[in-house]
Amino acid sequence: MNGTIFDIKEMAVHDGPGIRTTIFFKGCPLRCIWCHNPEGLSAKPQLMYKHNNCKNCGKCKQKCNHPDCQPFDRCLHICPENCLTVTGREVTAKDLASEIIPSAQVLGDGFGGFTFSGGEPLMQSEFLLELIEELKGFHLCIETSGYASSETFKKVIEKLDLVIMDIKLADNELHKKYTGVSNTQILENFEILKNSGKPYIIRTPLISAITDTKENLLAIEKIIGNSTWEKLPENEVAGAKYKMLEMEFPLEKEKAKRN
Repeated sequence: MNGTIFDIKEMAVHDGPGIRTTIFFKGCPLRCIWCHNPEGLSAKPQLMYKHNNCKNCGKCKQKCNHPDCQPFDRCLHICPENCLTVTGREVTAKDLASEIIPSAQVLGDGFGGFTFSGGEPLMQSEFLLELIEELKGFHLCIETSGYASSETFKKVIEKLDLVIMDIKLADNELHKKYTGVSNTQILENFEILKNSGKPYIIRTPLISAITDTKENLLAIEKIIGNSTWEKLPENEVAGAKYKMLEMEFPLEKEKAKRN
């Protein structure tokens, strides 16, 4: 079956042990107001604009019959400044594996493995499971919000070597306010993970006055106990991606309310 990805990052060193290749799945059920990969939110391919390079020539507004251009009702290839790019492409698990395995083989014993990130890989669980089968023999890791049915969560993690899972906010109402979803299913899946015997790491993004509060961090610590816990700094440059997608950056709006 086909899946939709928006990026492949080789030589990644922060997405699990060793030097890895990270595959970014497109589509996410959460809407975290601080999301630093907004191109991973929608499950569909999207246009990104490099506004700083645009000369306002209007050439891109021409109709084009090329298959790449028809979904966007404009010509993607005519821009003299290369301002337009499409983020997101469909690919089969077999073709994707054929694309990413050769560079891993070049590194030999120095290759750490493959990491599935996003977006939320569990949104495309059937495609993910097919890809896992194609990558058997390599160390496999997922970066996930944990927001999926328990059945899907169990089915996927049993095939993996490492799970990196976010717990962003302990309070359910705050979680709904800042991510758009309840954390009930996430915490249920954390209990499944904790009891699975699988190696795992918990991560919390430290977002000023939202997730980095003393109350939240103490509450998360109470939930996860002595689990390995990584606290990640806020991404200060995420706003540029929102501009390229012509989307509002919700965290900027939230910060403006406080001033």
